[in-house]
Amino acid sequence: MEKPSDETPARWEGLPSWLLGLAAQHAHRLVGDGFSSVGARGYHYRLLATLEDFGPASQAALGRRSGIHLSDMVATINELADRGLVERAPDPSDGRRNIISLTAAGKRQLRRLEKRLAESQDELLAPLSPDERQRLTELLSKLSDHHNRRTGTPEEPPMR
Repeated sequence: MEKPSDETPARWEGLPSWLLGLAAQHAHRLVGDGFSSVGARGYHYRLLATLEDFGPASQAALGRRSGIHLSDMVATINELADRGLVERAPDPSDGRRNIISLTAAGKRQLRRLEKRLAESQDELLAPLSPDERQRLTELLSKLSDHHNRRTGTPEEPPMR
């Protein structure tokens, strides 16, 4: 979506779908800028956080848990492995598959990314009070839960 001009038709400028789209653009930009300031992308955060939360796993399991499509998973793992943030090891029960593990350097990078993510959230939500932030999060969760149930779509965070 391009940046709206000063001549946005009043017909849609107050629509919730329009406003959600604009807010999503700002969120995506802020998070992306925050991650890139430490040499990372949203997929890096999602993969490192998934490994910390669930432990070592196959690429397929990581894809399901993180919402990263398998076609993007290999490139993401390669990027992180090249930087020493994850390790690949053959699966002892199936030599055709690798198990991916988080390294100590990966944990440190995850902490940096979490700090940047928190800063991005604060910048995005700056005009809202703590109560408004909590209420907005509750309402957005309610919308997402409703539509995920209707479509049978698993939750997939949009950060790249």
